[in-house]
Amino acid sequence: MGLVDDTLAEILVCPADKGALREDEERSVLWCTDCGLGYPVRDGIPIMLIDEAVEA
Repeated sequence: MGLVDDTLAEILVCPADKGALREDEERSVLWCTDCGLGYPVRDGIPIMLIDEAVEA
């Protein structure tokens, strides 16, 4: 089981550059494989706002 629902994970992309995302379950973050921004996941809900993103 991942951080987010499998169906949702298939369609999510980075809002900054449309890059693919990888899950970091330990830190509860979805990381963009292109730009490196990380989007927090809170209670199973990905916060896909650039203003909320963290850098690696």
